[in-house]
Amino acid sequence: MLKIILPTMMLIPTAALLHPRFLFTAYTTLAFLLATSSLSWLSRPNMGMFAHTSHTFMIDMVSAPLMIMSSWLLPLMALASQYRLMNEPTINQRFFLATIAVLQTAILITFSTTDLMMFYIAFETTLLPTMVLITRWGAQADRLEAGSYFIFYTLASSLPMLVALLYLHNTCTHTSITLFFLQPATTELHWEMHLLWLACMAAFLVKLPLYGVHLWLPKAHVEAPIAGSMVLAAILLKLGGYGIIRLSTAIPAPSTALITPLMALALWGSIMANIICFRQPDLKSMIAYSSVSHMAMVIATLMSNTPLGLTSAMVLMIAHGLTSSALFCLANIAYERTHTRILVLTAGLQLTLPLLTTWWLMAALMNMALPPTTNMLAELLAMLAMYPWAPATILPILLNTVLTASYSLYMFITTIRTTPMPTMQLHPSHTREHLLLTLHILPLMMLITCPTLLTPF
Repeated sequence: MLKIILPTMMLIPTAALLHPRFLFTAYTTLAFLLATSSLSWLSRPNMGMFAHTSHTFMIDMVSAPLMIMSSWLLPLMALASQYRLMNEPTINQRFFLATIAVLQTAILITFSTTDLMMFYIAFETTLLPTMVLITRWGAQADRLEAGSYFIFYTLASSLPMLVALLYLHNTCTHTSITLFFLQPATTELHWEMHLLWLACMAAFLVKLPLYGVHLWLPKAHVEAPIAGSMVLAAILLKLGGYGIIRLSTAIPAPSTALITPLMALALWGSIMANIICFRQPDLKSMIAYSSVSHMAMVIATLMSNTPLGLTSAMVLMIAHGLTSSALFCLANIAYERTHTRILVLTAGLQLTLPLLTTWWLMAALMNMALPPTTNMLAELLAMLAMYPWAPATILPILLNTVLTASYSLYMFITTIRTTPMPTMQLHPSHTREHLLLTLHILPLMMLITCPTLLTPF
C-alpha cells in the first residue's frame, strides 16, 4: 500500500524541483509507473474480504479497483491539461501538478483507510485541492460561484456524518471498519441506528449525487478545467458509493421503510436527469447530467443490499468513471479548438476532425451500454439485482436505458454528423490526444474480457 502512497506524495516536491523543459514529460512518466505498479493489487483475486498491509491501510476487492482507477487517471489528467497550461508561467504549472498530486494522495488514503474517522478526514481533504482546481484554473467567470456551491453542499452534508461517527465512537469505543465487519454496531443501539444511518447517508448521497441535491455538480463541471472534470466524474463521485459500501459494514441497513423512498427517488431521479440531458445546450453540462443518472443507478443497486447489487455498483462505477472521463476529454478537445461548448457551434466535427470521430463513436456507444461493453454488463447486473427486490423496478430501469441511448446518439449526431459552421478552421488532432483517449477506452475494452477483476465476491 505504502509503495504507491509514498511515491505519490513525492510527486509534490518532484513537480517543484523538475527542470521546466522536462516538467510534464517526467511527471507523467513517473505517474504512469505508479499506475502500472498499482495493477499488482489485482494479482490476488482470492485475497478475501480484507488484506492488511498495516493497521492503518487495507486493500480488498472493493477498494482495489477504485484505487487503481484513481492512480490510472493521475497521468491522464496531466496529459489532458498540457495544452491548457502551455502558455502559463512555470510556477503555475508546478502548482497545478502539485495540486493534483495532493488530491491523488487524499483519494488513495480515503479508499484504503481502516478507520471511519480517518475516512472522514481524508474525505474532506479532497475538497480543498478540487476547489483550487475549479476556482484557479476554471475558464469561465462563474468559477468562484461553482466552487462555493461545491464546498457548501459537501460540507453542509458532511457535518451530520461527523456527529454520527463521534456518537458511534462514544458508544462502541472504536470506529474501525474491520471490527465493524466482524461485529456490526447493534449493541445498545435501537432507534438511534436509523438516525446514524441517515446522517451518514446524507453525506454520501450529496457526493454521488442523488437527484435533488445535485445542483453543485453541473456547475462544478461546467466551470472546472479538464483535470477537474475528469477527477470529479471518475473518482470523487465514487467516494459516495464507496462510503455507502463501507457504511453497510458498520451500520446495517435499517428497515425497508427508509430504503424504499431512497430507491424510488434514485430511480425517478435517473429518469429525470436523462430527460434534462436533452435540454442542455452545453456539452459538458449534458455529460454532467448523464453522471447524475448513472450514479442514481449506483444508489438504487446499493439500496437493494444484496451481493449482486454490490457487484453491479462496482462494475458501473468503474465503467462510468472511464467513460465519462473520456467524454469530458473529447468535449475539451472540441473546446480547445472552437472555444465554445455549445452543441450547435461545435457541429460538424467529422469533417474538420475526422480522426476523432471514431473516439466520439466509441465513447457514445459505451455510454449507452451497447454490447459487449462493460457498461452493458453493469446494467444487466443492475436489472438482475433489482428485479427480485421489487419486480416493478424493471420498468424505470428499461426506460432509463432507452433514454440513455437516445441522448447519447443525440450528442454524437449533433457534434459529429451535422453541417459544420462555414467559418470553422480547426487545427488537426495531436498524438497526445489520441494517446489520452486510447488509455481511456482500452481498459474498458479489456475489462469486459475479465469482469471478475471488478467483482468483490
